[in-house]
Amino acid sequence: MPSEDIKAPGRRSLVTAAAAAVLLASVVVGYGFMTRAQSKQEVVQWTNTQTIPTVALAKLIPGGAHQTLTLPGNIQPFNRAAIFARVNGYVKSWDHDIGSSVKAGQVLATIDAPDLDQQLGQAKATLASVRANHQIASLTANRNNILLQKQIVAQQLADQTTADEKAKEAVVDANEANVRQLEAMQSFKTLAAPFDGVVTARNVELGMLINSGGGSGQAIFEVSDLHRVRIFVQVPQSFTAGLAPGMKATFEMPQYPGVQFDATVSHISKSINASSHSMQVELQADNAAGKFFGGSYCNVHFQIPTDANLVKIPSTALITGNQGMQVATLDSNNKVVLKSVKLGRDLGDSVEVITGLTPSDRIINSPPETLVTGDTVRVAGATSQVAGPVSSSSASRQ
Repeated sequence: MPSEDIKAPGRRSLVTAAAAAVLLASVVVGYGFMTRAQSKQEVVQWTNTQTIPTVALAKLIPGGAHQTLTLPGNIQPFNRAAIFARVNGYVKSWDHDIGSSVKAGQVLATIDAPDLDQQLGQAKATLASVRANHQIASLTANRNNILLQKQIVAQQLADQTTADEKAKEAVVDANEANVRQLEAMQSFKTLAAPFDGVVTARNVELGMLINSGGGSGQAIFEVSDLHRVRIFVQVPQSFTAGLAPGMKATFEMPQYPGVQFDATVSHISKSINASSHSMQVELQADNAAGKFFGGSYCNVHFQIPTDANLVKIPSTALITGNQGMQVATLDSNNKVVLKSVKLGRDLGDSVEVITGLTPSDRIINSPPETLVTGDTVRVAGATSQVAGPVSSSSASRQ
């Protein structure tokens, strides 16, 4: 097979190929430098962005004429009486069970007291005897006084019979008092309702042995007057200044969800409990419908008068430092402005600010410790809302 001559590339072709290679290398190197510069610029921008802190805002709640204070309350009957026995004996009968409505003076139970009956019989017999003796002594004294006037008997005898008559009269008086006492004890054999109400407890059965006493043992009956009820509330010291008798309030009960009932402040103890730093307040409510029972739990809502110039902010917005109490706010350019404030009452999750803020201020919630006036910040989209009504959980910490 004949060999073919291989022709060497020309000089022009080699120059063109070299130039293309150089151009390609330049393009690759240039693109690499551009990409690196762009990445470096992005890193610088990201770093600068990260140095600007992101903060969340908390809205101020401007003060109004009143503030709602919700506290737990304890409902009790308007009147409640525990009925105890005053005589020893056995239960002869009982006439009313729990839940029964009774009138004042209506018989609840009768006690059979044979020992007391015998004592009264003996006392009456003794009284009859001393009355007879007094009658004889009185006749003798009168007779001797007549004979003394006729000078038939001596003065001494007349004086002795007169004194004996007065002594026997005193014995009669003592025995009459003893009979009256036993008769009064006889009246306690009947247990009666002290006022109109409802029997809320019965602890007797027929034939049960009854021992006299009061307060030391178990009551035989309990009667509650529920035409009105008393509501007792422990109000934290911070809120006692706005309370006064006659103030209106509302309360809710678990068994009547969504229903509010009216009550009125009737008494204020004017004494702060040293351990709980609270004051007992009594409210009263009409119970003509019979919906409220003694011992019930309720939530009472007070409308406490407040200063309309006050504002409330979250407790987490406060900054404590050498400059005193401060709050971090934002101006129109999102730059930080630290403002000194004067605080009012601590409401637990929020505080009252007396001076230093206006309702138009934008407040930073949970500000970083490194913030100073003039810093630029980025505002997050979410805001934190201060709770309006004061709950019992926050108020109880006052």
